[in-house]
Amino acid sequence: MQQPERDHQAKKPLGGRAMDAVKRFLGKFSFRTGVIVLALCVPCYIFSFAQMALPISTKAKGILWVVFFGLAKTFQYAGLTILGVEGWKRLKSYFSRRAER
Repeated sequence: MQQPERDHQAKKPLGGRAMDAVKRFLGKFSFRTGVIVLALCVPCYIFSFAQMALPISTKAKGILWVVFFGLAKTFQYAGLTILGVEGWKRLKSYFSRRAER
C-alpha cells in the first residue's frame, strides 16, 4: 500500500514550519499595528546606543546594548512582517507624498 502524499508543510524542517506559523500569526494584524510595531524599533535603537554615555560598568553596558539592540531588531522584523510588501509600499508612498509638499 502506498502512503498518501503529504502537503509541502510536512516536508519542511521544524524550524521552517515554526517560521511559517509566526508569519501567519503576524500577518493577521492590521496596517496600523504594523506601523506602531515598526516605530517601536526607533526608541530601542536610540536606547541601545545612548546607554553608552551612562556611568555604569562595561559589562552592564554590553548587556544593555544586547537587550535593546535585540529588541530593536525584533520590532523591526516583526513590523515589516506585519506590514508585508503592500503595506511597505503604502508607507513609502505616504512619506514620498509628504516630502513633495
